[in-house]
Amino acid sequence: MKKHRFLLLLLISVFLFITACSASESKKDMVESSDSEVWSNDMAVERDSAAYESEEYVEESEDASEGIHHSADDIPTVRMIIHRAFLQFQVADFEKAQLNIEKKVAKYNGYIVESNVYHEEDKTISGNMMLRIPEKHFQSFLTDAEGEATDIIQRNVTGEDVTEHYVDLEARLKSKRVLEERLLTFMEQAEKTEDLLKISSDLAVVQEEIEVIVGKMKYLENQTALSTVEIHLFENRIVIPDIDRKGLDTWEKTKKQFTTSINYLLAFASSLVVFFVGNFPILLLLLVIISGVYFFIRRK
Repeated sequence: MKKHRFLLLLLISVFLFITACSASESKKDMVESSDSEVWSNDMAVERDSAAYESEEYVEESEDASEGIHHSADDIPTVRMIIHRAFLQFQVADFEKAQLNIEKKVAKYNGYIVESNVYHEEDKTISGNMMLRIPEKHFQSFLTDAEGEATDIIQRNVTGEDVTEHYVDLEARLKSKRVLEERLLTFMEQAEKTEDLLKISSDLAVVQEEIEVIVGKMKYLENQTALSTVEIHLFENRIVIPDIDRKGLDTWEKTKKQFTTSINYLLAFASSLVVFFVGNFPILLLLLVIISGVYFFIRRK
């Protein structure tokens, strides 16, 4: 009987031990599962917070790469050249030459930026003209303008190739447009205020950079579409003096000399009258003395 009780107690003890071990393992699995879920959530948050910075880094890398390397296919076959010309020449008739140049500007669909005229003591007349001429008529206009000259003093034509610079701006603009779209997407998905503010700030910077790039591209397009021509023209005039009619007016000179002579005579007569009348007492006394001396000498 005691033997059966011992076996029963042993079986109960083994059962309780196994049950306790199972409960401990289950609790351990639950703790590990909970820790795994927390770690997974933390990693997801880190990935979400790093996604925006990763996109910025990738975009900046792409932007820098595109700004440095261009394949041969990226460069247009039509080169973008900024042409400038400076002409200095003498003309026979300044007004006529200036008018003809203005007509040629209108003929080639150009326009006048600035025009000045200077006069120097009726001997020299000169002027400056700043013109914008369509690129396709650049050489033709120079030839026509030089046709107004009697003597070409200076002719200077320069060309600046801005093709690669323009292609680089196009690549940068494309990259910035992509970055702008991504920032707008991030802004729509942002839930935190601080994230929204940061994205808005970065978006404003990118949009400002886009405006600067677009402005540079428009400037290059304008400079290559219209060439700049500066012209300095002058006319040396020979001044022929007029006949001095004043020096040949004999009658006027005669009347003037006659009047002058009369004035001298009148002045002399006036002086005599003033002398005798003003000095009459003295003259009378002298006359009496001289008369007395004369009679005294005569009696002897």
